[in-house]
Amino acid sequence: MGIVILGIDVHKRSHTVVAIDEQGRQIAQRTTRATGTADHLELLSWAQGLGPERRWAVEDCRHLSRRLEADLLAAGQIIQRVPPKLMAHARDAARSYGKSDPIDALAVARAALREPDLPSAHLDEASRGLRVLVDHRDDLVGERTRHINRLRWHLHELEPGWDPKPKALGIPKHQRLVAARLEDHEGPVAQIATDLARRAHELTIAIRDLDAQITAAVTPIATALLGIPGIAALTAATIIGQTAGVSRFHSRHAYAKHNGTAPLPVWSGNHERHRLSRAGNRQLNAALHRIAITQARIHAPAIDYLHRRQQAGNTRREATRALKRRLSDVVFRALMADATVPALT
Repeated sequence: MGIVILGIDVHKRSHTVVAIDEQGRQIAQRTTRATGTADHLELLSWAQGLGPERRWAVEDCRHLSRRLEADLLAAGQIIQRVPPKLMAHARDAARSYGKSDPIDALAVARAALREPDLPSAHLDEASRGLRVLVDHRDDLVGERTRHINRLRWHLHELEPGWDPKPKALGIPKHQRLVAARLEDHEGPVAQIATDLARRAHELTIAIRDLDAQITAAVTPIATALLGIPGIAALTAATIIGQTAGVSRFHSRHAYAKHNGTAPLPVWSGNHERHRLSRAGNRQLNAALHRIAITQARIHAPAIDYLHRRQQAGNTRREATRALKRRLSDVVFRALMADATVPALT
């Protein structure tokens, strides 16, 4: 028997595994509990009876699959992470209809069979920690924005002519000024506005504390990355967290495909054309876009490159996309350089 691919549909309380052969035919299926290492080792023992060569494929939902991945990697197994979009395409192409855990697990396995160059999973505590911190910060920023939007409506009701400048309500100084001014008002609207201003101030302090924590965590491990114009600590932390280990990618082209900057061919005949890819990791793509926009303002080589592309007939948007593709290679090389340098302790 050749290599066996085991697709896993992960959930909080159970994991469903479907094994296929090299032709994509289903050969086995199993559902196991997801309560701890013992369940995962039992699943591994079952899989060992299917053949000597195995490759695991897991839908890329790391908040659900992390414990499973850790146990399988510790046992020396090879794991590939399958983006949900690839899994969805594999499910749509199947002859079976509907949606269930076995159908999803089969789709994961067939997507991995069709795309053998998917990045392999590995555990990287530094990138994991940064991703958790950045995600938590994003949640707090979103929560503060909702409070500030509600606060603005109440301020308008209390004083129609009172309109703080954009982004002012996210600054502690202005938040304190608003709270002091609200002391001159009474009633339920003023009470609610005061409470919203207090919460927005508390969230701002928490966000700034997180910024300091992220900066302290990323600075020792991202020397080359932070040296790229347009990248500060928060962007570097986003890139490291979302990349989840640059050694997973066998080339800069694979990394560009992962972050969605690799253009898609959409041509037939003699006229070669490419279009924007909407696949890949959108948070990585957004980080690269921010770097490109920043470099387009302050970095002379990027400004010259955009000018050359536009002189060659590209629109501003097309030139920016090309710059993002080049930046993907720059970021990839910086990540590789940082990965070879041990972090300071």
